[in-house]
Amino acid sequence: MNDFPPAARDIVQRLRASKIREVANTGMGRQDVLAFWFGEPDEVTPAFIRQAAIDSLNAGETFYTQNLGMPELREAIASYVSRLHRPVGVDRVAVTNSGMAALMLATQLLIGPGDRVVVVTPLWPNLVEIPKILGADVECVALEFGKTGWSLDLARLFEALTPGTRAVCINSPNNPTGWTLGAEDQRTVLAHCRRHGIWIVADDAYERLYYGGGTVPLPAPSFLDLTEPDDRVVSCNTFSKSWLMTGWRLGWIVAPPSIVPDLGKLIEYNTSCVPGFVQRAGIVAVTKGDETIAKNIERFRRARDFLHARLQAMPGIETVAASGAMYTFLRVDGVADSLAFCKRLVTEAGLGLAPGAAFGPEGEGFVRWCFASSEARLADGVARLERFLARGTG
Repeated sequence: MNDFPPAARDIVQRLRASKIREVANTGMGRQDVLAFWFGEPDEVTPAFIRQAAIDSLNAGETFYTQNLGMPELREAIASYVSRLHRPVGVDRVAVTNSGMAALMLATQLLIGPGDRVVVVTPLWPNLVEIPKILGADVECVALEFGKTGWSLDLARLFEALTPGTRAVCINSPNNPTGWTLGAEDQRTVLAHCRRHGIWIVADDAYERLYYGGGTVPLPAPSFLDLTEPDDRVVSCNTFSKSWLMTGWRLGWIVAPPSIVPDLGKLIEYNTSCVPGFVQRAGIVAVTKGDETIAKNIERFRRARDFLHARLQAMPGIETVAASGAMYTFLRVDGVADSLAFCKRLVTEAGLGLAPGAAFGPEGEGFVRWCFASSEARLADGVARLERFLARGTG
């Protein structure tokens, strides 16, 4: 008998497993399943970005790179961010192995055991669980769903953001709801956090997938429009969504310059560096990819409007058009267990959606549909959902 059976730390064992993956595992590999469960566009990375990586590999760039990223990429990101927001120096930029890694590194940089962290939910589960891995206490403040969409009660948020709170994490545009925090509300949140010394960790993964600018592809409102270099604000971003680079695992952080050297230490102890050929692709994307972004925004806007109109016409479905990101978050009458409902959708209808419960208890009763897809696929998916609901959700 082994007196010391192998086991992970208690906190790790208590982390919630991904309910999105749980649903996907029931249908991955099945050719008859239409999958909209992951947050991933259905188009491959543009050829000019792929070619930059190929050229880099052919040139033999297979060695280690700098912890904080190649100077050329850091400079390109600083220039890109400065075009969208306030000027950002290269000394505020760190390149990371994905936007996910950016969020983990930012949390490692700022959060420790016993710290209090507030997050706005429903939310991609990783952002709620990451602080827990580091021993922090997490409090959720829920968005409210109404006739006009999702909204954040700032008074309730500020009740949670008490003195002594270490950080607040805000994902805007939001995954899964598509909610976007407006510029004036951001100004108010920033002022409150300045008064109390609270860090703002902004997950800006979807800032370019914003539909509030009409036909002009404007970025979503950002704390980077408001902050000074020494503000306690860390912005985490990714190449995945805007440039169709989900599989490349490339991201970046914008932070106060005083903490970037410490961020470099954490990168060294986590991954050491980002592969050079991936960074070469990133340089091309961020310097020559504006047309790609504009095309994606217009395509996703049409897909959003198409799916929203089709769903609104269905009895028993309640949803609003997202102001950002790439998701429709719909409430289905009679669904009290979204995980079981989505599993049935896979097995009985060949339709793969993400359960709202994956994004916290605030998302129960909803399901998330990634609309970054062709209208033909979306129409097929709607037809499958209609046939399934006609038989009863049970």
